[in-house]
Amino acid sequence: MSQLSDNVSKRLFSLDVFRGLTMFLLIAEAAGFHHNFTELTDGTVFSGLAHQLHHHPWNGLRFWDLIQPFFMFIVGVAMPFSLRKRLASGSRSEATRHIFKRCFLLFAFGALLHCVYSHELVWELWNVLVQLAFTILIAYAIMNLPNKTQIGISVGLLVLTEILYRAYNPEAPYVQGHDSFGSYIDMLVMGKVNNGYWVFVNFIPTAAHTIWGVVCGRILLSDASPKEKLRPFLIWGAAILILGFAMDLLNITPIIKRIATTSFTLASGGIAILTLALFYWAIDVKNNHNKWLKIFSVVGTNSIFIYLFAETVGAQWFRDFGKIWTEGLLAPIGVSEKVIMVINALFVLFIFWYITYFLDKKRVYFKV
Repeated sequence: MSQLSDNVSKRLFSLDVFRGLTMFLLIAEAAGFHHNFTELTDGTVFSGLAHQLHHHPWNGLRFWDLIQPFFMFIVGVAMPFSLRKRLASGSRSEATRHIFKRCFLLFAFGALLHCVYSHELVWELWNVLVQLAFTILIAYAIMNLPNKTQIGISVGLLVLTEILYRAYNPEAPYVQGHDSFGSYIDMLVMGKVNNGYWVFVNFIPTAAHTIWGVVCGRILLSDASPKEKLRPFLIWGAAILILGFAMDLLNITPIIKRIATTSFTLASGGIAILTLALFYWAIDVKNNHNKWLKIFSVVGTNSIFIYLFAETVGAQWFRDFGKIWTEGLLAPIGVSEKVIMVINALFVLFIFWYITYFLDKKRVYFKV
């Protein structure tokens, strides 16, 4: 019984680090680092690096475009681990009720965040948490099916996305602007479109990210050897990555993050799978559980909490709080305003990180 309990509760440290690093980058944006680093490096040799911390304006792929796919993929990877643990102490119906409750809360939190951003009551559904609520439901509904069937369904979602966009606007299905299927649905659901061209129906193609995560999680849970687990990750990760970029280069479907085109979903999904393979090999296979990796893993232990905290109270209060000290100490000695703002962002980021470290130290975990 003790051995069974240990197997059920055992965590994959590489997944904790992957999730924690992704969340660390998200809260760094909330701390203001991305914006202030861009301001500081404008016109310098580092400006190209700074641009990688912002979404591509339309057709192309930057590093920051990968963060949401990573997040949604990681949630999928964790689902088989979480379900196994819940089924060990409860029933399938209890697990299903938990999933529905979790998705409802994610949807509500995502919608409410837009009210915080706008400083008024609005009905907007573009936040990643809203997207995640739908992708989790889709992935959970099919996660008991064979891996090949789940992959087939994910491909079907991508084909459906192609059909919907091309049928709505056959001449220019992916033109930049609001004349697309995604914007059409936004008008129906919200009565408005997004000025940055983000669309609510992104959850249809990006559900593939969560489904692929579930499949990878099931492989990691299997009794196969590390080499047998890594092989499909490397083969399929590279294959869909190449396919995604090929679709863009051959002018079949452009890589566009803002409307989650199929080529973007494939390319970013491939990178997510390959990144998981790298983390799994470097950390778990090599048994590299160095303490410094806890710097990132602790952020992932309260991922939803720290994301919500950083995007609301953190961004609105702690940036100004930090400036009391950074500006007060550095401005009198001649440090430029742009440098001060970068240092302030790093100081706020440290506060966010320390909150997760403190909670993890006290074994306080906020679950959704």
